[in-house]
Amino acid sequence: MIATVMMALGAFRFGVTGTSYQSLRRVAAYRWEQQDRLGRDPAQQFMGPGAEDVTLEGTIHPHYRGGLRQVEFMRLAARTGQPLMLVDGLGWVFQRWVILSVEETRTIFMSDGAPKQIDFRILLRSYGEDRA
Repeated sequence: MIATVMMALGAFRFGVTGTSYQSLRRVAAYRWEQQDRLGRDPAQQFMGPGAEDVTLEGTIHPHYRGGLRQVEFMRLAARTGQPLMLVDGLGWVFQRWVILSVEETRTIFMSDGAPKQIDFRILLRSYGEDRA
């Protein structure tokens, strides 16, 4: 069976057969600075694009697919401190991104304490490529 990859962040794969996100939120910011003027209303000066953020949220059922350590692998990738390439399943390359935070909530426990459900949220920020 061919695994479908919804998105790749560095070596980490989000896909239908393992860790899958149910929502993707992308926020683009733009920098404007107020310039005060004598006897007139302040003007706004465009300073360029700001950082973009992507939030991925999903639910993992570790006993169905993928295992218990998927969120831990996200944390390990974040701890490297390295920007990671972000590519979606359609082939769009979003350049390099950093992991700002990884959240997890474990619920519906089995008798040994293993969760049947893990909800996660990962916050990414664009690294900011240098222009040539």
